[in-house]
Amino acid sequence: MRELHFKDYFWNGELTSTGGYDCIIQHLNDGKRTCKEIEDFMKARASIEEKYAKELLGLSKKVCGHNEMNLSHLQLAQTMRDEAKKLEDFRERQKETRKKVEQQMDALHKQRATQFKKTMETKKTYEQKCRDKEEAEQNMNRNASTSNVKQQEKLLTKTQQAKQNAEEADRLYMHNVSVLGKTREDWQKEHIKACEVFEKQEVERINTLRNMVWTHLNQLSQQCVTSDELHEEVRKSLEQCDIQEDIEHFVNLRRTGDKPPGTVLTLHRSPLTTDTYNTI
Repeated sequence: MRELHFKDYFWNGELTSTGGYDCIIQHLNDGKRTCKEIEDFMKARASIEEKYAKELLGLSKKVCGHNEMNLSHLQLAQTMRDEAKKLEDFRERQKETRKKVEQQMDALHKQRATQFKKTMETKKTYEQKCRDKEEAEQNMNRNASTSNVKQQEKLLTKTQQAKQNAEEADRLYMHNVSVLGKTREDWQKEHIKACEVFEKQEVERINTLRNMVWTHLNQLSQQCVTSDELHEEVRKSLEQCDIQEDIEHFVNLRRTGDKPPGTVLTLHRSPLTTDTYNTI
């Protein structure tokens, strides 16, 4: 299948129309906006990851392994910021390249429109001068038999002047037609070059965004792997947990004695007898 390219499918039938060019520019602007949205997303996601890591640190300062978990989220946040900066630099480079091409094309569009207008004006002038010449010739022919010599000379002079005016208008018109043709050729060549530059930029943009999103997803997947590895360490520790062993460890470590206190003697007076001692 034949590959499609910008330079082959963004032309217009009208010489002064910029519809095809404008369509490409609009598409590039949409792509630029997409780049900015993804860049902003990466920066926002990095801030969330950093905030999450700090909140985890505050929540679990005394928990084993919390440092590793927080470090992984902080690393992810920094990686996202680095990717966002790369995208920002990429946008700026494309912006500078586009700016030069657009300035040149805008100048050519104005030049082409100006020359076209000038050519059309000289065409109208040429057509009017031709009508003036024809009218002068017809007037001279009509009055050739009825006019005296002086009147005939006057009509002839007027006819010759009208002819000269028509010839001068014709030369000016043809000159402007030639200039317009050269202007059209220059614009057409530059339009092709601009299409090639813009298409190259679009290829680079799509490739950059595709690779960046792919990398971002890999980073998220790696974060999940890292988290699961840390979780697995905890699970392995839990597998080694022996409830009775922990109980015995605490007893051996902190025991205070294996005998309760002895009996306590209390002295009280019986209402019927003398003083006696009772054992409690």
